[in-house]
Amino acid sequence: MKAFLDQNFLLQTPTAERLYHEYAAGLPIIDYHNHLVPNELATDYQFADITEVWLKGDHYKWRAMRANGIDENFITGPAPDREKFRMWARTVPKTVRNPLYHWTHLELQRYFGITELLTEHKADAIYDQTTERLQQPDFTSQGLLERLKVEVVCTTDHPTDSLLHHQSHRTSGRALMMLPTFRPDKFLTIGAADHLDFLQQLEAIVGEDILTFDQLLAALEKRVDFFQEIGCQLSDHGLTHLHADDFSGANVDAMMRDKRAGKAIALAHQRQFQMRLLHELAGMYHARGWTMQLHLGPIRNNNSRLLKRVGADVGCDSIGDYPQAEGLSAFLDRLDSAGTLPKTILYNLNPRDNELFATMAGNFNDGSLAGKIQWGSAWWFLDQKDGMEKQIDALSNIGLLSRFVGMLTDSRSFLSFPRHEYFRRVLCNQIGRDVHEGLLPNDLNLLGDTVKDVCYRNARNYFNFHQPTKS
Repeated sequence: MKAFLDQNFLLQTPTAERLYHEYAAGLPIIDYHNHLVPNELATDYQFADITEVWLKGDHYKWRAMRANGIDENFITGPAPDREKFRMWARTVPKTVRNPLYHWTHLELQRYFGITELLTEHKADAIYDQTTERLQQPDFTSQGLLERLKVEVVCTTDHPTDSLLHHQSHRTSGRALMMLPTFRPDKFLTIGAADHLDFLQQLEAIVGEDILTFDQLLAALEKRVDFFQEIGCQLSDHGLTHLHADDFSGANVDAMMRDKRAGKAIALAHQRQFQMRLLHELAGMYHARGWTMQLHLGPIRNNNSRLLKRVGADVGCDSIGDYPQAEGLSAFLDRLDSAGTLPKTILYNLNPRDNELFATMAGNFNDGSLAGKIQWGSAWWFLDQKDGMEKQIDALSNIGLLSRFVGMLTDSRSFLSFPRHEYFRRVLCNQIGRDVHEGLLPNDLNLLGDTVKDVCYRNARNYFNFHQPTKS
């Protein structure tokens, strides 16, 4: 019987153990998509306690606590931090076989050296121990990332963000790179109630009226250029799905006038507007060598009661069953035909779409760059052992695993970076299993190089973050 979370956690063959310990374990981390708060990183923030750094903003934990019968006051409400931590500690034993059980104890081990299992009766002792450590000068936000050899983090930022914290961090002299990611989703959804609010924010920051579609494009391009000055090399879009609607004859200026006049915009016209604007934005990304990320599939804010009480992004999203193939194909094909398809990473949330996304990515590689169109890592509800294994297997069967840009955290927590270790262990175990079964040669040079590429080097080369060369 294997020990829980020992040095060979998730590694089930001798080859898997060698691949992980000799090739993967020591690699730096490039986290090219997350939701960390730039201010907390730029100011080298000192967290008050384990609750602030671990539970605040973590909707994975919030969902589990609600499922365990914990009152909302101890989740997103005004309860004291120690009490919130006690409620999380009460919940942890009930997360057995949920990835949270692994992540929780990995994070306690990797950051704080705590090997005890978190339970309610140990809550106060672990709260005190971790909080004391968090007051030490090397346990600040940047210190936490440095402990896990994080080289690059790419935050997720609205086009009207000032990026002041990115600028201050850039001039701080720290080795850790923090780069912004351009996420203009609020401008794509012309039917949304808050669309005009964001349009007015954009007008204020560019100092010009935005009455026509061309003026909107010009304003967004100014922000794209500004983001690029601060080091941005990626965009991101979180949408339910794309549409195959023909937008070539759409009167987008009339749609913008109707929006300002408070008139309803037909759903078909909303789709045309979204796809036309997304097409134009993709051309801007291509011209600058950026990578476009498309996160597709969630149905968000299902619980209207909690949306009213707490707000959005509080753990009430789920997998949607939207049609993906036709719209995604039409969108990528238009760009490819126009010669403006940027480097692109496709992420699906519904696991039924695994092979769909893997094959779609392969349709549009053009020989200009190895792995130009990527099927991204198992995302959100799928970024656990089963989801990672299925994503790696489908990608291996349909595409080139060896060109995969690997894992990311997609997290708001500074303690989430052991997820890279988790992925690396899963990857090494799958390759080691194939060696054990005679499906791959026992060639550690070949397989070790593949592991290094997927875990670090592919991302370094694909995004061109100008990091120092490492083996």
